[in-house]
Amino acid sequence: MQTVTAKEIQRLLEDNQKLNLIDVREVDEVAAGKIPGALHIPLALLEFRMQELDKSKEYIMLCRSGGRSSRAAEFLAYHGFNVINMTGGMLDWEGPVE
Repeated sequence: MQTVTAKEIQRLLEDNQKLNLIDVREVDEVAAGKIPGALHIPLALLEFRMQELDKSKEYIMLCRSGGRSSRAAEFLAYHGFNVINMTGGMLDWEGPVE
């Protein structure tokens, strides 16, 4: 599985790259702040909401520390999606949050 660090994501966003970020944390975790523009789909709902995603796009999965997003990335990859896991998750994120 492909991985990317929080710092790499931050640099890409600072360079105005269009990224498809999916935050799989729980509602209360996201309420404390998420990366601007990230789509919030809790891990437990991913199976039911994956029809909202486009298989022609690349998605970067993220969570608190990288564990749940890794499981989400494996699940989506199994279903034919192009996914990357953000290692370290929001614990490593130093950029802006909304």
